[in-house]
Amino acid sequence: MKNLPLLLFVLATSVFAQKKDFKTPFEKGNGNQSATYDETVAFYNDLAANFETISINDGRPEDSGEILQLIVFDPDKIFFDPEHKKTVILINNGIHAGEPDGIDATMMLFRDLATGKIKTPKNTIIATIPVYNIGGMLNRNSTTRINQDGPEQYGFRGNSRNYDLNRDFIKADTGNTWGFARFFQLLDPEIFIDNHVSNGADYQYVLTYIMTNHNRLGKSLGDFLNKEMTPTLVSDLKKKKVESTPYVNAWGETPDARGFAQFDDSPRYATGYTSLFNSVGFVVETHMLKKYDKRVKATYAFMVSALDYAEKNGGEIKARRRENAMEFVPGTKYPLTWTIDSAKVEKLGFLGYEGSYKKSDVTTGDRLFYDRKKPYKKTIPFYKEYKPVKEVAIPEYYLIPQGWWNVTRLLANNGIESTRIDNDTVIEVESYKIADFKTATNAYEGHYNHRQTKVTTSKVKMNFRAGDYLIPTRQKGVKYLMETLEPEAGDSFFNWNFFDTILQQKEGYSDYVFEDLAAEILKDNPKLKAELDEKRKSDAEFAKNPGAQLDWVYKHSDHYEKAHLQYPVYRIVSP
Repeated sequence: MKNLPLLLFVLATSVFAQKKDFKTPFEKGNGNQSATYDETVAFYNDLAANFETISINDGRPEDSGEILQLIVFDPDKIFFDPEHKKTVILINNGIHAGEPDGIDATMMLFRDLATGKIKTPKNTIIATIPVYNIGGMLNRNSTTRINQDGPEQYGFRGNSRNYDLNRDFIKADTGNTWGFARFFQLLDPEIFIDNHVSNGADYQYVLTYIMTNHNRLGKSLGDFLNKEMTPTLVSDLKKKKVESTPYVNAWGETPDARGFAQFDDSPRYATGYTSLFNSVGFVVETHMLKKYDKRVKATYAFMVSALDYAEKNGGEIKARRRENAMEFVPGTKYPLTWTIDSAKVEKLGFLGYEGSYKKSDVTTGDRLFYDRKKPYKKTIPFYKEYKPVKEVAIPEYYLIPQGWWNVTRLLANNGIESTRIDNDTVIEVESYKIADFKTATNAYEGHYNHRQTKVTTSKVKMNFRAGDYLIPTRQKGVKYLMETLEPEAGDSFFNWNFFDTILQQKEGYSDYVFEDLAAEILKDNPKLKAELDEKRKSDAEFAKNPGAQLDWVYKHSDHYEKAHLQYPVYRIVSP
């Protein structure tokens, strides 16, 4: 009988939890109020204290100094067992903290799971980063989301260091992104959902969505996402009276003017990043001009539909992930750049408003105007398919000299496996030389990005030192490796300025000193002299520029430093 007080306490706690309504701040308000950061933390702490199915897991600090948290609903408490067989859904909220719909909707979802309002899933673990941009959420205001109808107060788009976190998933300039990668690699989710609010055109839908680019994702998983999973989710939402459409990627004109294309979520974006690890990704984009309560409810409906789908089809998703992984093996071609396949166009039934132009009351020009008194249903062009522009064969290994720790640390944080070379070794590798690139003239998220990068390739035997990194491509993160280490990929580490020190010569010459040596070089090398003469004949501008001619001789001599434009990541194409 000595355990009776403890038993009574447990029973009393259970009854108390059942009687509490656990209403969210959104539900307690007038339908146009969103939870503060402190209220969000307190709400999940309350759930975890009352329900064993809810756990709170601390991660690393984000840029504000606050700790990123991962909330998990896991009735069987097997989340940390790497051998568990359940389907995992990861929900990310508040990446743009002025778009808080997902923050409030996910609080309701986890409450309904904990209290049994939603039937407990048997085959699915659901996790959330309740607030990803904590610094932005703490920067609370009522003015910066000028085009958005509610809530009354919200956070700011930029994080504590004014980074747009949804452009940071490759370059990883923020503590937020490093923390996200750790959570994501721990979970290895089958489904990833990133909750947002859209900008852009006006239309009838409360909810639009970005289905991650199925062409980039891979044929097995991409076809499944495009032809089976997404249509089922759209149909299920319709049964709930939630009409939805692909994200309306139309800017500066009405959606029905020429139609629009599927958004290409490259790896800098959340779902572009998660797709590199064969996770199915969705961005929920509720419409900025719809009332806040309707937006929150639509976000909630999407997450429930995704949970129901995962519960029924998790085994199929897992099988498709395994098949998809087999598409990206050494020797196969990997697309580095893509473009819209304009020859493949679908007809999309679209619920919009008539748009026209009228004289502006503010400027001397005309302005776009949507007439909500004139709703329409039209069939418009939708460009969903992308095709590869540039491809490269996947190597067996990459080799990275250990001095490039800024790269190797980031690879490790993203779950990339590597080994260190035991002894100094001569290895035959494919080597890239940067042949051309363009650089942005305006800053973008802390960088002056490169683009249109081109390389030349050669095979060389090189000495690698003990401790250098050997990275196999036969691993889960092969697509991450290709997108980051191949310099011609749009979001490569090279294009994000990780290797800019190779673009600057460290040694040079004084013209009057090198003139005598250059003359000797040409005298001793008649073939090089003939090449110089030919270039002067074929290039009039070059022939008029003595400095360029002298520099040409220098760069074709043994005195020109090998590090200039030499890309310091090497490929082994056979074992």
